[in-house]
Amino acid sequence: MVDPLGNAPIFLSLTQSQNKKEKIQTAIEGVLIATVILIIFSLIGNLLLSYLNISLPAFRIAGGIILFLISLEMLFNKRQQRKESIVIDANEKVSIFPLAIPILAGPAAITSVIVIASDIGYNFFNQLVSIAALLGIMLLTLVVFLIISKSGDFINKKIINVFSRVIAIILAALSVQYIMDGILELTLKV
Repeated sequence: MVDPLGNAPIFLSLTQSQNKKEKIQTAIEGVLIATVILIIFSLIGNLLLSYLNISLPAFRIAGGIILFLISLEMLFNKRQQRKESIVIDANEKVSIFPLAIPILAGPAAITSVIVIASDIGYNFFNQLVSIAALLGIMLLTLVVFLIISKSGDFINKKIINVFSRVIAIILAALSVQYIMDGILELTLKV
């Protein structure tokens, strides 16, 4: 859901008025803030659901629906257009809004980390692996943004569109799986 390559043109748009040093600073701050947010939701997401009295099957179904809608937006390029419209309204401190929130750590990414953490449960080793994977994707995002900071012409928009469409299809399947898992859990409890 973080989509490093898909968010690269948005990063370029957000930082078009910045020099290379400012672009690098924005990339580091934005990715760091988004990483912290996603790790926090990964660690306390289940507690938050419990506090709000939301069952995991209900959250899975809701998360699946959200992911499915986002995958449709990605498939038809609506998500990219919406994110680009956010860029137009952005203020000077773009590393926090809109880069960290909602572009990198948006509703779909937060939903994904909570559902993945729920699937893992309280197995400490698996939680570490999950957080390591999250750190890996955020590091990849940072590397892409840093490369883009050095060379704005690096990414071809056609390649990004193809990559985003493939990711959208995978996300659609994942979202349907979330919904099916939630329904299955609900039926087993009854």
